[in-house]
Amino acid sequence: MTQDERRVWLIRALLDEQGYRNEIPRDVFEQKRLLRGLFNVRPPEPISDEFLTVQDAYLKEAIREKGVTALSDLKPLKPHQYLWRGDITTLEVDAIVNAANSQMLGCFAPNHGCIDNAIHTFAGVQLRLACNEIMQRQGHEEPTGTAKITPGFNLPAKYVLHTVGPIVSGRLAEKHCKELASCYQSCLALAAENGLLSVAFCCISTGVFGFPQREAARIAVETVTAFQRDCPIDVVFNVFKEADLAIYRRLL
Repeated sequence: MTQDERRVWLIRALLDEQGYRNEIPRDVFEQKRLLRGLFNVRPPEPISDEFLTVQDAYLKEAIREKGVTALSDLKPLKPHQYLWRGDITTLEVDAIVNAANSQMLGCFAPNHGCIDNAIHTFAGVQLRLACNEIMQRQGHEEPTGTAKITPGFNLPAKYVLHTVGPIVSGRLAEKHCKELASCYQSCLALAAENGLLSVAFCCISTGVFGFPQREAARIAVETVTAFQRDCPIDVVFNVFKEADLAIYRRLL
């Protein structure tokens, strides 16, 4: 199959699975939006090996087309500390960190701009299935400040570390700061426990969760630096916005 043929095949399979008979748009951009939206809303239910074969080939090629960045392509600003602005789903490290919600199943909003949505989209439907298995065994929502690990599936990263950051709906409190520090500490401890040598952190809680960017970055750098004194794991501070890039540059 060509990439175009894979995309249409996947759209049709997901529409059929949900009982829809929608006409597939001819425009490639609209096809990509539709496919991503269908990935996003699909519940964590069993899927055929045939679907996974086509999906995996499609996602790996889609990521290749976006361009993969390896840790070796980056230069540290400090020993074991890197700053990189870009799409975390294209970063080849041992693990990337996902800013998850307490349900830990990924973002179900079609084509939403959050990192949870992007990571689940390009990892493939296997990631939601893996997260669902964890949550079914756990039997309750994921607490703020803890972390779980899953394979990265179709991502360049080998693993995904999922952590739930604090939600700041009003004034920033000491409780929020301690919870955010716990997110970084929990991810690093889990990475070390699993023998991982490199981790890329997104800007946890600074999006829709409302944590002030400057304070979040300060906590991130301080927590990582303290952990690295005993465990020199490579850490990439991954940012997407120009404002966050400037903040981290000043701190590093």
